[in-house]
Amino acid sequence: MNDMSQGQRQELTAEQQWEQFTALKTADDYIDSLRGRNLDVYLLGERIEEPVDHPIVRPSINAMAESYILADEDPDLATAWSSISEQQINRFLHVPESAEDLVQKNKMQRRMGQLTGTCFQRCAGLDTLSVLFSITYDIDKKHGTPYHQRYVNFLKKAQTNNLIVGAGMTDPKGDRSKRPSDQADPDLFMHVTRRTEAGLYVKGAKAHMTGGLNSHWICVMPTMNMLEGDKDYAVIGMIPATAAGLTYVYGRQSCDTRALETGDIDKGNAKYGGQETLVIFDDVFIPWEHVLMDGEYEFAQELVSRFTAYHRASYVCKTGLGDVMIGAASSVAEMNGAETASHVRDKLVEMTHLNETIYSSGIASSYEATQHESGAFINDPILANICKHNVTRFPYEISRLAQDLAGGLMVTLPSQADFEHETIGPQLDKYLQGKTSVTTEDRTRMLRLIENMTLGRNAVGYLTESMHGAGSPQAQRIQVLRETDFGKKQSLARRLAGILAADRGRHSQEAVS
Repeated sequence: MNDMSQGQRQELTAEQQWEQFTALKTADDYIDSLRGRNLDVYLLGERIEEPVDHPIVRPSINAMAESYILADEDPDLATAWSSISEQQINRFLHVPESAEDLVQKNKMQRRMGQLTGTCFQRCAGLDTLSVLFSITYDIDKKHGTPYHQRYVNFLKKAQTNNLIVGAGMTDPKGDRSKRPSDQADPDLFMHVTRRTEAGLYVKGAKAHMTGGLNSHWICVMPTMNMLEGDKDYAVIGMIPATAAGLTYVYGRQSCDTRALETGDIDKGNAKYGGQETLVIFDDVFIPWEHVLMDGEYEFAQELVSRFTAYHRASYVCKTGLGDVMIGAASSVAEMNGAETASHVRDKLVEMTHLNETIYSSGIASSYEATQHESGAFINDPILANICKHNVTRFPYEISRLAQDLAGGLMVTLPSQADFEHETIGPQLDKYLQGKTSVTTEDRTRMLRLIENMTLGRNAVGYLTESMHGAGSPQAQRIQVLRETDFGKKQSLARRLAGILAADRGRHSQEAVS
């Protein structure tokens, strides 16, 4: 067990924490690195001894492992040269050093979505690594703290060892009308409980942690703006996933127990899935070398804003899933013999239009990135928020159109076991046939994939996560309001309307001449 009393808990140094890791090269290396960690993991009311081999958990690990495979098979897309560690690294560990880096990141994210058809769980961690580079620089500049160099030292090791860093940002929040320090239960926001010569301890929980269980390190950080009374809640730290005091509670997903059944057809997407966990931190120790904020509350808002500029542009990953959805819908139309119908073609065009609209705003935010004083490039915040705002809407319409093209059979199909039954199976094969050139099984598989992505396990990653991940729709609207210079737009309108006296004079002179 990882849970120990405070009196028994050993304060491991940063060096001691790093001793458990070895450099990873392949997807198999990554999967093996998750074995035997003796984590406290709970799923369906039971403690899971080895999550790697659990049929509900394993698809999420497979999805994350694809990031290692892609780096090997397409290094131009999925790796980058890091000036920090001076080596070629996995792009999911890269701090963007140019606008082109961000563009390549978006292309990689779309490709990962195409390959997995689900949330592959690395974007939040990547965007955390990116924002920490500039925010620690800014804190040090104001306060003379050593955070930036601490972070660079950490990142060099993470890049060299090719490890996964998960993002722990979202606190449970409790009563939304109260600030962190005003909550009836102080643990509803993560906070520092005590400090020692070796480091500090944190307590609380992080919710909706994408791929938290599949990570090697977890970065905890504030989830909202902080005031002076919230100083103990303004903390950033790097924690190994095996740290004493951590408990993981695996989140349910629609149709997740199909993973426990035999056969692969009813699963829809049998190999890949997403993962969200509630991670509880019960007085977890962080050595000073891994503390990157401790009380600098005035930087919490900028941390969140800058993170969202990265992360909301990262939702171009959903266009990869959209590509899969469009492919499945057009395939079903062909299997049904309806591919030439004008209304079918029109629906496929609309799905493509919506999908590419998401991509265009996201990748535009990368092309329009600006360089921070630290050297890191940051997405254009308005375009990034527009991308995410599109994502809160368009995948739902794409899914509706996919269901429209699939037909009602998508949700009334008999089970794989029925198809394989010696008596009823041949009857099902006969009556659920589409085009004679397409097997009933292939048609069934495609319908199950659409079901999986619009109603089943991977609807979490394609729909609900599109709505609430990186902030729900109103969060983007608030950020767009903050970032938009309405005064500048007013001045443009006023000049053309002839309202500004100087402009009236200039145009009068031009008219006379």
